[in-house]
Amino acid sequence: MSVPVVDPDQYSAQLDVKRQRMTEQFARFKAPPLEVFASPASHYRMRCEFRLWHEGDDLFHAMFETGTDGVKQTVRMDQYDVASRRINTLMTQLVEAIRDVPALRHRLFQVEYLTTREGEALMTLVYHRKLDDEWEQAARELEKTLDVAIIGRARKQRRVLSRESVTEHLEVAGKVLSYQQVENSFTQPNADIAESMLNWARAVTRSEDGQRRDTDLVELYCGNGNFTIALADNFRRVVATEISRTSVASAQHNLALNDTDNVHVARMSSEEFAQALSGEKTGRRVSEMALERHDFSTVLVDPPRAGLDADSCEQIARFDDIVYISCNPDTLAANLEQLGQTHAIHRFALFDQFPYTDHCECGVLLRRR
Repeated sequence: MSVPVVDPDQYSAQLDVKRQRMTEQFARFKAPPLEVFASPASHYRMRCEFRLWHEGDDLFHAMFETGTDGVKQTVRMDQYDVASRRINTLMTQLVEAIRDVPALRHRLFQVEYLTTREGEALMTLVYHRKLDDEWEQAARELEKTLDVAIIGRARKQRRVLSRESVTEHLEVAGKVLSYQQVENSFTQPNADIAESMLNWARAVTRSEDGQRRDTDLVELYCGNGNFTIALADNFRRVVATEISRTSVASAQHNLALNDTDNVHVARMSSEEFAQALSGEKTGRRVSEMALERHDFSTVLVDPPRAGLDADSCEQIARFDDIVYISCNPDTLAANLEQLGQTHAIHRFALFDQFPYTDHCECGVLLRRR
């Protein structure tokens, strides 16, 4: 893995290469023209983690990349143009603030930053030693100095000094939505592209007359409610499933934060939901969903890089509309081989979540043939 080299002058050309690659890879599916959503050319990543490198009295942020000889090399990072401007400012401030403070510096080996576009920041300091009261007192002073929230981590320890999350604000269809983002849980790293993805997903699921549909949405892998909240106004009801306890709690918090009252979040896997939908699974969690009251026309899936297995593809093919958000074009293409037997691609988008890398994030709207 190599550290991305930010060059705004080359960004458009690199994005065109991705556009061409996606167009060629999916040509066999007779997809409509690719919609391309560009990232800011620099300072686009709201969360990053670094090693803290100690060399004598010197202290600096570091990342690793593998050279052509296969050997992992340490790369000094005094600034990182991929990261938000707030992170870059904090990188300098942190090193200066802790350089001569043994209670904070001693055996500190990693720092993780989580920021928002408005500059709110959470910093996690990770140690190879036990955190004591002396550390906490010094860390509380650091919180005030840097105007950040700090969490300390060590083996079997996690000390939250003031809070464990930040709140990001994204504008979707003219409305500002608020999202709690919890430390050490998944969030979209590129806030501008996250906003583009939400607006695209909302637009492609909107009814032709612009009114709320009289049918319902099911969302699998809903995370912290990222898409759930943005799409809820398009549907009568939404059932969202997620297996992570932390993400379910965050999704519930975000629903309340945005006054969204037509969503039920169920802590279960997509396989369990399919069993509940077919009547094979019962119990309290299933009865709370009141599936008999729903008329699901649309499913949204945002699976991990491995994509969906054949059974999961068969399950989502039951719905008239499928919104598939993919972080891996190769597994997306493999899934479309199966889904294309019953559904056709109506919208196809490329979201440049990670500029200056080969990574492509895609969105596909499929409709039953």
